[in-house]
Amino acid sequence: MKVTEHIKNANGNTQFSFEILPPLKGQHIQSIFDNIDPLMEFKPPFIDVTYHREEYVYKDLGNGLLKKQVVKKRPGTVGICAAIQNKYNVDAIPHILCGGFTKEDTENFLIDLDFLDIDNVMALRGDAVKTETYFRSEKEGHSYASDLVTQISQLNNGVYLDDDLQNCSVTDFCIGVAAYPEKHMEAPSLDSDIHFLKKKIKNGAEYIVTQMFFDNQKYFDFVKKCREEGITVPIIPGLKPIATKKQLNLIPHRFHVDLPEALILEIIKCKDNKAIREVGIEWCIAQSKELKAAGIPVLHYYSMGKSDNIQTIASQVF
Repeated sequence: MKVTEHIKNANGNTQFSFEILPPLKGQHIQSIFDNIDPLMEFKPPFIDVTYHREEYVYKDLGNGLLKKQVVKKRPGTVGICAAIQNKYNVDAIPHILCGGFTKEDTENFLIDLDFLDIDNVMALRGDAVKTETYFRSEKEGHSYASDLVTQISQLNNGVYLDDDLQNCSVTDFCIGVAAYPEKHMEAPSLDSDIHFLKKKIKNGAEYIVTQMFFDNQKYFDFVKKCREEGITVPIIPGLKPIATKKQLNLIPHRFHVDLPEALILEIIKCKDNKAIREVGIEWCIAQSKELKAAGIPVLHYYSMGKSDNIQTIASQVF
């Protein structure tokens, strides 16, 4: 079922969803199930599965030369989505990126998903790999998420890359995209960011999931601004509880979001990560309750492969 249909069928009730990481190469999928199982009591209508592109490492050959080697640390997004739908009978949403994909790769990826009866995809540009300062697309790939959305929409209309194909079947993906209440790190302004978000919607995106934020007012202001600009699709808030002191610096640096002063002060007072974890949970519970009271259709949690704190939060909210 499509995300938009789940929202419609909920009749105004706030739903719970979350996002997981594929396990590191060499680990069994049971590690994923072990973290999903405790969250199923909250009846998620869908679960997102991230996609991790390849990285480049240089292996010392011992003779003064280096060999460039491609490494993919977290493979398995498509297989995990199929396994989740089979085991739990909930919709799994794979992330599909511009980075690391040619247009042909994208088309074949989407065909596989269609064969597996996967109804939703999250279309993202993706980040630069560690060896790049700025994002670089594949030679025959997409540079922007809006172009990726266009290709998915074209497949939904039976338009394939090969013009010679006849009587092509159509897909029916519901397309989600990302948004940034505090603007994307590369955007010169929030207004310009929303301009390109509108383009993604125009090209076929049907719902939005936001980057994490820790101040609900920034989300409310962002939604208001989007509505004023004519964006009418659901805007699902992304939430993440802080769990370690390291994240106090890591989150603003990596994700370019602000932490409220009150949250910072509470974390600084903590003696250890156990205490910080409790602060993060309580803060996220308060965020969640306020958003739920405002009638937000879905609350989406970034679990990062760990479900215990998400379970604690959901037990107080849903």
